[in-house]
Amino acid sequence: MGQFIFIPIIFFGLIVLISAFFIVKQQTAAIIERFGKFQSIRHSGLQLKIPLVDRIAGKLSLKIQQLDVIIETKTLDDVFVRLKVSVQYKVIRDKVYDAFYKLDYPHDQITSYVFDVVRAEVPKMKLDDVFVRKDDIAIAVKAELNDAMIEYGYDIIKTLVTDIDPDSQVKAAMNRINASEREKIAAQFEGDAARILIVEKAKAEAESKRLQGQGIADQRREIARGLEESVEVLNKVGINSQEASALIVVTQHYDTLQAIGGETNSNLILLPNSPQAGSNMLNDMVASFTASNQIGEAMKNAASNNKKKGEE
Repeated sequence: MGQFIFIPIIFFGLIVLISAFFIVKQQTAAIIERFGKFQSIRHSGLQLKIPLVDRIAGKLSLKIQQLDVIIETKTLDDVFVRLKVSVQYKVIRDKVYDAFYKLDYPHDQITSYVFDVVRAEVPKMKLDDVFVRKDDIAIAVKAELNDAMIEYGYDIIKTLVTDIDPDSQVKAAMNRINASEREKIAAQFEGDAARILIVEKAKAEAESKRLQGQGIADQRREIARGLEESVEVLNKVGINSQEASALIVVTQHYDTLQAIGGETNSNLILLPNSPQAGSNMLNDMVASFTASNQIGEAMKNAASNNKKKGEE
């Protein structure tokens, strides 16, 4: 009977002995209190405490943690904007006591400081400056938090402004402004391209006309040289210049008729076709050249007389 009484006592003793051992995980600190009073801080590994006397008051993670804070505030140009500030922080290993006993709700404390700094900095900036100077806002938040939280055993690793979200109407207006600006630039490029195309086309046409004129001049020069050679050949066989010219005109006249007759889709063309046609055309050409020379001489004499009268 006495053996059965000792079994619960032994069992209870085993439980008490087992409860004296506890394990603290890596990057974690355990706070031990004895009868409600701080006793010690235990770090990772197998630890021992006095059963029924010591207790684990709490545990703090020594890992880097992140707190995301959403703040709505107004910019200098009266635009309401929502900012998301991410604060990365950790408990300082040597200040676990301060972090556990001096600060009850660290998240609320950090959030309050972030609100205070952001609402002090952003109203000094225009909306465009908020996007450009978001790093300045993050630096200001970090500096303020470091000064405030170091006392409580928290180290602020980094602060990041991860999102800037203006009012939806403002974003739509900004998108319209950006789209209009891009359309303006596109129109300028299109206008420049059209202008360049017109200029280059005009240059090409001018070059084409120049080359065409040069070709016509070369063609007429070669025709004149050929006619001159033909006249010289005919003179050598006893044909005078007038007869040679008539012969050349008649030959070209019949060559023209042959070329026109060879075209199946040519329009109706009326040309003189009598034996005297070549001679008549030559006489008409000579008379025309003579009259033209006489008119030129008369105009030259008239201009000379007018000049003399003006000098008198």
